[in-house]
Amino acid sequence: MPSHSSNPGGASRVRRRALLGTAVLAVLVALSGLAAYLTRDGRAPSKAPDAQPSSSASSSSTAVSPSGPPVSITRPRALPVPPRTTDPIAFGKAAAAALWSYDTRAYSQAELRGALHAWLSSEAKYADAASVDRGIPSPVLWKEMAANRQFATATVDEGHFPNAFTRALQEDPGAITQAYIYAVTVSGKQAIVWKGSPGGAESRATTLAVQCRPNKPCALVGVMPSVAP
Repeated sequence: MPSHSSNPGGASRVRRRALLGTAVLAVLVALSGLAAYLTRDGRAPSKAPDAQPSSSASSSSTAVSPSGPPVSITRPRALPVPPRTTDPIAFGKAAAAALWSYDTRAYSQAELRGALHAWLSSEAKYADAASVDRGIPSPVLWKEMAANRQFATATVDEGHFPNAFTRALQEDPGAITQAYIYAVTVSGKQAIVWKGSPGGAESRATTLAVQCRPNKPCALVGVMPSVAP
């Protein structure tokens, strides 16, 4: 979405995107395999909210249990609020639901953007707001979506640590204490509804970087560019 730029702001965004790609590397010294996997050619990027008449839904969140049956908790017309949990998988599932949900009938694009930024880590060197913004419809698209009263809800089916992350953690458990950033892959469905449409659900999957320091609630670092199994 954003184009490369030679101005300082553009350079800053490029550095921030690069930092997200290496944030998990900072967690585990052995994570070069995961980084290579996430950026290798042929991997499909995680899908952003659909732009059919435009985009979607009342905010929703997931239960904080990392296991169990699919969960969809929808709060009509409410902005997403981060859960207070120290479980990275539980937080990742809730964050994915928030990223896949929106309601153009209830609030503005700027309000949703601000609410999602509240999920980000307070540690600026890790938080990648740009990766979150790429999943939010632009102001122009949002206006079109609002004209169609479009909204979306999310169902989270499952969340887990990617295989490469788990292997690296087993090889060097202590390395994670540098930044306490975990890779979490979440799968589920997004249902989009707009005026005059019966709606429909599509599968979604994303890999998130989640920071969970000891004795502090988890926070979002960013959205990885590709989905890791």
